[in-house]
Amino acid sequence: MNQPTEPHDPTRRELLLRSGSAALIVSSPLLLSACSPAAVDGAGFGSLPAALATLQALKDKPPRATGAWDLPKVLIHAAQSVEYSLTGFPQPKAAWFRHTVGPAAFAVFSARGRMSHSLSEPIPGAPDIAAGQALDATVDRLTAALRAFEAHSGALAPHFAYGALDKPDYTRAHLMHLANHWQEMAA
Repeated sequence: MNQPTEPHDPTRRELLLRSGSAALIVSSPLLLSACSPAAVDGAGFGSLPAALATLQALKDKPPRATGAWDLPKVLIHAAQSVEYSLTGFPQPKAAWFRHTVGPAAFAVFSARGRMSHSLSEPIPGAPDIAAGQALDATVDRLTAALRAFEAHSGALAPHFAYGALDKPDYTRAHLMHLANHWQEMAA
């Protein structure tokens, strides 16, 4: 026979562990931002000029996509991300996420020089991207988005997950995003 239980009264240790975890999440971006960011890990994506050159080379010798998305779909997805950094993301994560977990994740990615995320997950709220689109048009769209980003001198829209990023951090985010997707490309 089950005995009725008393309501759980957290011990001092449990409260300290909870508050310590919360403090770590909140302070992680600050602690990691003190680290020098690593170079972007991914051949062809160490800088915007390198990324633009990599994109132009696709027209002559495109790699084969080994993941769930074909190359044009990856390029449009990346273009959407760059475009939304200028105009605003359609469906941001909750404010608490964009002020805690998101910046902490970006700080870790930046310190490592590489991002890891689901490579078949669309940007929340973005229009669906059809597979099988023309490669040259998708290369041109991403190239135009990166050039517009590079030329942009005004405020940038908060990232849907990472929150507010300055231009150098947004540049890193875009380059790491491309490099992460390039892990599913084969010569």
